[in-house]
Amino acid sequence: MNKIFWQSPSNIALVKYWGKHGIQLPGNPSLSFTLSECHSSTEISWKEGNGKVDLLFDGERKEQFTARARDYIRSIESQLPILKELDLHIDSVNSFPHSAGIASSASAMSSLALCLCSLEEEITGKKLAEEEFFQKASFLGRLGSGSAARSVYGGFVSWGKSDQIPGSSDEYATPLAVEIHESFSDMRDTILIVDQGIKAVSSRAGHKLMDRHTYAKERFKLANKNFSDLIKALKKGDHVNFIRIVEAEALGLHALMMSSNPSYILLKAETLHIIHRIRAFRELSCVPICYTLDAGPNVHLLYHGKDSAEVEEFITQELLLYCNDKYRINDHIGTGPRKL
Repeated sequence: MNKIFWQSPSNIALVKYWGKHGIQLPGNPSLSFTLSECHSSTEISWKEGNGKVDLLFDGERKEQFTARARDYIRSIESQLPILKELDLHIDSVNSFPHSAGIASSASAMSSLALCLCSLEEEITGKKLAEEEFFQKASFLGRLGSGSAARSVYGGFVSWGKSDQIPGSSDEYATPLAVEIHESFSDMRDTILIVDQGIKAVSSRAGHKLMDRHTYAKERFKLANKNFSDLIKALKKGDHVNFIRIVEAEALGLHALMMSSNPSYILLKAETLHIIHRIRAFRELSCVPICYTLDAGPNVHLLYHGKDSAEVEEFITQELLLYCNDKYRINDHIGTGPRKL
């Protein structure tokens, strides 16, 4: 059997995408930075056949993941017709807990999309230009998981049509085409694992609840403003507004969950304790740290590389008390996926 192997990272959204229209198109533009240590490694083996899909996730057969992969591949056959003539075996491994609100679907689906794009090149012999290859992978990744569109690029990445970004699109992500202030070039992200379990409500279900959400229209309007303002902060090295926007986006995301119908709460008591500690530390130390949250209880602590020693002491002495088994993941801004 022939094989393709890609490793693709997760990403952490600073301006959140929450709510969809059409086929996996975002209700508002989002902005993230790509991580490095949180990644999915996916290997695809194939042979001539009639479209069978078999999947191992972390070395085990799990029907829910196999069914999702099978449905996804069926849905993109119009984009990659060659898939109808192949039997696929997919082996995917995560370096971090899945379905716990650390954007595991972003890394998993982007690595799968990259494998499929490489597979097409191998079989057809038609090699795309690099820019076109990654744009296609971003497009296909988006169809499996919206945030996967951003994971095919390194650094700061935007997804969603915006007048602020030339060439931006709802259909695929693009590297953030602005000059980022050097102070943001070494961003660190320590992920404080409050709960390693699978979250009670999936992101897919949460997005669906935005279809009839009372605050949806205002949310999309605010997200567009935050997107524009955050780009300005990144260009200027404006840490005050960076912190203000990123934390407001994190809390706003969970406010939308709590005010949906039906409502739900993914935050834990420990999440709130960590947030209070971060705010107190920032005020006392004047170190420009901040937090953000994905759709789960775990906290992403964002800071600059130059502050690592002081922040590490703070994490060890104050924050690990609230983490499950004192578990945290030390991560940093990454360069994007790699083919292995």
